[in-house]
Amino acid sequence: MDALHYSFIIPVYNRPDEIKELLQSFVAIQGNIPFEVVIVEDGSTIDCKSVVAEFDNKLEISYYNKPNSGPGDSRNFGMSKAKGNYFIILDSDCLLPPQYLEVVDNALKRKYVDCFGGPDAADKTFTNLQKAINFAMTSFVTTGGIRGSKTKNKKFQPRSFNMGISKAAFKASGGFGRIHPGEDPDLSIRLTKLGFKTKLFSQAFVYHKRRISWSKFYTQVHKFGLVRPILNLWHPKSERLIYWLPTLFSLGFVFAMLLAIFNYYALLFAFGLYIIFAFVLAVIQTKDLVIALQAIVAIFIQFFGYGFGFLKSTFAIKILKKEPEKYYPNLFFKDAV
Repeated sequence: MDALHYSFIIPVYNRPDEIKELLQSFVAIQGNIPFEVVIVEDGSTIDCKSVVAEFDNKLEISYYNKPNSGPGDSRNFGMSKAKGNYFIILDSDCLLPPQYLEVVDNALKRKYVDCFGGPDAADKTFTNLQKAINFAMTSFVTTGGIRGSKTKNKKFQPRSFNMGISKAAFKASGGFGRIHPGEDPDLSIRLTKLGFKTKLFSQAFVYHKRRISWSKFYTQVHKFGLVRPILNLWHPKSERLIYWLPTLFSLGFVFAMLLAIFNYYALLFAFGLYIIFAFVLAVIQTKDLVIALQAIVAIFIQFFGYGFGFLKSTFAIKILKKEPEKYYPNLFFKDAV
């Protein structure tokens, strides 16, 4: 294996304040491992050029401004400009803990893989809403399990908020496609087909701020649900029954409410036990009753948003045989460079 030279690739769209926080966390990185930072402005109307300039003397940093073509294509652009041979891709709303790069470097030297993903966590400074949504997105009792949160999962599908990919794997695969969201599992699956290995580095976590409202959270998870049947169509061997879990949960809860009207409470009681279990876990993890209550709301938004998006998209693609790019044009960027 050649010596590893790291390039962090960060697309940004109208978020200069986030970039400043992220770059400040780079300054605090521990160890003597050299790295560069590549910022790709994706056609922003509020750019971060002046913010990046503040770090010229603190970091090896490059800044590029290009027309808007989506985060996937912007990551490809950044990787094509980077000097390193191993790329680490982050979202602009992430913060790095000081030990992050040492953890990644040690893991790759111990057992090299051409693509890795790391988990996300909530920092103590985050808002209650951010912490609640983080619980819903990462817990094993929600779709956190679907994302592949266990280290034994050898076919882990990294997510682009915290993802590493070698230069060789990038060149062989062509990088991210035009779909969004869903460009990261699509790339992971294609890399596996090409013979590259992916792995979860469970200790290489980032703090993911997710500056989001309840309505934006619903829109986000609904899109995740719409995308998964498209990925199943493109990559049939990646299809799993577990992807139906949010849909079954949502339909089951509606059915339980209808049964309760006719004095049949057994199914609703089962859902109540699940809610209590999730609430207790949220209290233990967050140590806050208010956040735990918000986490229950986040779980229901997550399951219903993803579940009905998945059901709707499955019906359109599998039953009606709709062409994804024509039926869901808003899920695809057309101006990739």
